[in-house]
Amino acid sequence: MTKILLVGCSGKMGRMISSTVKNFENLEIAAGVDKNNDTSLGYPIFENIDDCNVDIDVVLDFSRPATLNQICEFVKTNNKPVVFCTTGYNESEKNKILELSKVVPVFHSANMSIGINIVNSILKNISNTLFNDFDIEIIEKHHNQKVDAPSGTALLLANTIKDSIQDDTHFIYGREGIAKRDEKEIGIHTIRGGNIIGEHEVIFAGAGEVISIKHSAISREVFAVGALKACAFMFNKEKGLYSMDNVVNN
Repeated sequence: MTKILLVGCSGKMGRMISSTVKNFENLEIAAGVDKNNDTSLGYPIFENIDDCNVDIDVVLDFSRPATLNQICEFVKTNNKPVVFCTTGYNESEKNKILELSKVVPVFHSANMSIGINIVNSILKNISNTLFNDFDIEIIEKHHNQKVDAPSGTALLLANTIKDSIQDDTHFIYGREGIAKRDEKEIGIHTIRGGNIIGEHEVIFAGAGEVISIKHSAISREVFAVGALKACAFMFNKEKGLYSMDNVVNN
């Protein structure tokens, strides 16, 4: 049985994971970390990760970037693998995660959905072929409480496209003014409203035809399942950096 320490356990995703884990015979939430002590979750919750005195096998983080330093120190001190599902990291924080992977096993992915990562794999294969004849635009939609924009997933897809194209390209975030579109652009557009869980669409617009690849999350459970599969995958792994590609192709 793999025992998980869930950081951000009282949030929307934390509660979803606590519910979904019941479908995994080989996993359990042994303890949580959150400022809000939700006693209904059925496991001990610590306000600070350093206060955790429960035996755990892997740390699962669904909180905010502000917790990164504490989590890094905890997993280094205790030599535990960590699964980072938080989004909105800046470049310095991403570098810190990369450095951490040289010491302990680290899983980091911008989106825990199996479907999104299949889409990402498709984009690796088709983007360079389509680039010369198609304009590329990305539209992402999320609920009105999401704090980062564009979403980490939109940036994941955008960077996959950019890295797959042999020519130099650049990102355009939204559109203002009257300048016509540059053929080297990859457009990224953000919509925030209501309680949209998450929608991402990549549009390849050509002369007389449009190819659209779209993924819609209809429940947060899809992210919970992916995160829990990542926890199972990371148990007893060697130090290094892992992602959903490893889980999908495992």
